Amino acid sequence: MSKLPGIVVTGASGRMGRMLIEAVCASDAARLVGAVEQPGHDWIGQDAGTAMGNAPVGVTVTDDPLECFAAAHAVIDFTAPAATLDYALLAAQARAVHVIGTTGLSEADIAKIDAAARHAAVIRAGNMSLGVNLLTRLVARVAAALDDSYDIEVVESHHRHKVDAPSGTALMLGEAAAEGRGVNLGAMSDRGRDGMTGAREPGRIGFSAIRGGDIIGTHDVIFAGQGETITLSHVATDRCLFARGAVKAALWGVGKPPGHYDMLDVLGLN
Repeated sequence: MSKLPGIVVTGASGRMGRMLIEAVCASDAARLVGAVEQPGHDWIGQDAGTAMGNAPVGVTVTDDPLECFAAAHAVIDFTAPAATLDYALLAAQARAVHVIGTTGLSEADIAKIDAAARHAAVIRAGNMSLGVNLLTRLVARVAAALDDSYDIEVVESHHRHKVDAPSGTALMLGEAAAEGRGVNLGAMSDRGRDGMTGAREPGRIGFSAIRGGDIIGTHDVIFAGQGETITLSHVATDRCLFARGAVKAALWGVGKPPGHYDMLDVLGLN
């Protein structure tokens, strides 16, 4: 057991943190060696399993990430942009694989993660599910096959507590569509239409975000042409799929050279 790759989970008390702890503990290919929370959190000093209301797992929640990272092969991080940047530096220092599921990262944030990836493997994806990553390849191929007489809209739905929009997955799908079209997404995206916006410009890629209830995640990419509409969809019904994908990514990253990877690399689709 002690020879299995050791994984640290950050943001241990969060919804994804709890699922990640359970996924690592359930894996027969990995072991949980650390659980990190912010200083002052009431989980600090408690066994991670006990804090979750489950059986003890033999790992005490700590607010000292560097000590944890130094003893780990990989870190799985679904937190917030500011925390993720701190963890990226520490994971690089510890030469630990850093699996990032955090969304809402800016271009400046990603540049800092790129710098950390010069020292250790970083695997970053807006969505860790197999289905979504397959969908990105399909979106790119359909976008390449259809000209700009087909308007592209990315529509995403999430629970009321999600704080960023468009979702990381929606942006992944938008990037795939832009790749297929051979255009820059930043220059061609439309977001948050309101009021007298005028007619749609050909070639633009639109985004719409729905927030409500406990929706886990639904994403539609619509190709709307004259006389027909093609819709590619993904519906998540269980958040555990993201945790399982993250564990798969962490295990794949162990032993890989420094670099900035994504789930398409993990799945052998790049």
